[in-house]
Amino acid sequence: MHPTKLFQTQDIAHLCDLIEAHPFALIIASKDGRSMAAHTPILVDRKDQHRPELRFHLANANPITAAVRETGKALAVVTGPHAYISPDWYGLGPDQVPTWNYLSAEAEGPIEALDIDETRLFLEDLSATFEASLAPKPPWSLDKMNQKKLEGLLNGITAFRLIPKRFEGVIKLNQNKTEAARNRVAEALGDTPLARQMKEI
Repeated sequence: MHPTKLFQTQDIAHLCDLIEAHPFALIIASKDGRSMAAHTPILVDRKDQHRPELRFHLANANPITAAVRETGKALAVVTGPHAYISPDWYGLGPDQVPTWNYLSAEAEGPIEALDIDETRLFLEDLSATFEASLAPKPPWSLDKMNQKKLEGLLNGITAFRLIPKRFEGVIKLNQNKTEAARNRVAEALGDTPLARQMKEI
């Protein structure tokens, strides 16, 4: 987490929005003094607005899977829009330095391994979520697979549920600069997701 409180957020709705917009997480775990990480798609369940659930899966052959199972906890990190910021863009004189603007979310807490039926349901939800964005292409689904082949694949992965005890993020968009300087940076970034975020704050 960025140490400056001005850039920190614990707004659950914002953090869930960010994960849904950038649903590719870095899962981090530690075991026996060794840190491990793996990238994986992630889904947010907002049925309880105060305690969202995150679901993801890992390959059983990946050492991090055993670490997560044994320790029962993990950290999921999602990075949203980000960009290098040139000090020339501020228009505030020579005593400025470059920085990096970005949005991120961190979810840390206990992990529950899902059984094979729940893992299949996760995969169904995962494919349905992302196939919907490809319309008008007819959606692909698990039903199109040979079921014995699918069963073999399901035995090679584990899906997990994470209910964050710590759910925080960073919104670092030059809030420590003047409004005019922020506007100049947003203009310099052009029509990008980060520029649009800067114009909204």
